[in-house]
Amino acid sequence: MSSKQSKISRRTFTRGAIGLGLAPLIIPSSAFSKPSSKRINVGVIGVGGRGSSHIVDGLRSSKNVRILAVCDVNRPNCDKAKATVDKINDDNACLIFEDFRELLAHKDIDAITVAVPDQWHALITIAAAQAGKHIYSEKPLAYSVVEGRAMVDAVKTAGVVFQHGTQQRSTPNFWQACMLVRNGRIGKLETIRVGSPYGLQGGDPNPAPVPAGLNYDFWLGPAPEKPYTPGRCTGQGGKGWYQLRDYSGGWITAWGSHDLDIAQWGNGTDDTGPVKVTGHAEYPTAGVYDTAWKWHFDCTYANGTKLIYASEDENPHGVRFEGSDGWIFVKRGVLEAHKKSLLEETFDDSKIQLVKSLNHMGNFVDAIITGKATAAPIEVAHRSTTIAHLCNIAAQTGRTLQWKPAEEGFVNDDGANALLSRDMRAPWEI
Repeated sequence: MSSKQSKISRRTFTRGAIGLGLAPLIIPSSAFSKPSSKRINVGVIGVGGRGSSHIVDGLRSSKNVRILAVCDVNRPNCDKAKATVDKINDDNACLIFEDFRELLAHKDIDAITVAVPDQWHALITIAAAQAGKHIYSEKPLAYSVVEGRAMVDAVKTAGVVFQHGTQQRSTPNFWQACMLVRNGRIGKLETIRVGSPYGLQGGDPNPAPVPAGLNYDFWLGPAPEKPYTPGRCTGQGGKGWYQLRDYSGGWITAWGSHDLDIAQWGNGTDDTGPVKVTGHAEYPTAGVYDTAWKWHFDCTYANGTKLIYASEDENPHGVRFEGSDGWIFVKRGVLEAHKKSLLEETFDDSKIQLVKSLNHMGNFVDAIITGKATAAPIEVAHRSTTIAHLCNIAAQTGRTLQWKPAEEGFVNDDGANALLSRDMRAPWEI
């Protein structure tokens, strides 16, 4: 993909604004401001469940952060988030935006966090990078492999800080597990077994009136135009969209981007991926949800390591590293090993030292201030998320796929390569 193709052009910005009935937005050069060393002004884009946690659990604890604005296509979410932010800031100054482009045009905003459905990740991240904003974006990185690479290119070109919301990289037991594996404490790594929760089935498919305050057309954005249904947007406590291929890769990408990321970290393959992927999946037969609810995939790396990614009926939720001299299992709140004495080992003199972070959002803020790398930079995010995309494509095609990590394409398979990207609904494009 050329640099021209990987950017949102000024013309595209303008077309998008007109298509949504909004005035064209031109981002002034003054928007490209550097944050003060004492305080970083943040805008939060997407303030539903996860975005609210960015405010309450992530940003509030940092003395170097002030939340300046919130943005959501659902006005009730914005009103609730503004009330929370104003209470934290002890004033009434938090700004509300429906359109993320207006927030990005605000010259005083130094950084953003993104917690919106997957179909929006690339458009918002690329626009934010071009506006000179630092970015914390929820997982999975992108809707597709091509969109993920475009995001990487935009962030690297702009030179902004990026943190992927794979917070397990800032959790001590995951760091410890990967340090043990990477430093050879279980011998030669042979197999990695990754388990993730079952996908969901069902979802109310019946058309219904759009709730008051929700700009549903803007919520859809680049996704296909479809009638509003409760299961589509607000099903499963607001997570129904995760189970629809129009907006997401399902739990294969949502949970996979967490757990496959740890597999990548422990395997030392942050800058690459498997060379062969094969497997199958089962899909819901009723309701609106159409992403896989059950699956099994076998991935092979060039270094010989085997990665088995399956739903939790086969692999317990978590990551199990199996080596020639033992094994390690890790998940949230759990770290087990054979031999148990491995868990008492220290790493002061270890040859490999992985980034150690104890606070994922704090690590993002520190990276902005210090210029150091984040715990989950964008290239790492792209490589981890890509594995989940490859699994979905393997299931969709029903074929064993040969993957070229460096070129990011399948070998002699035009059909599979066509699934690395998707068409966007006009006027949106990358």
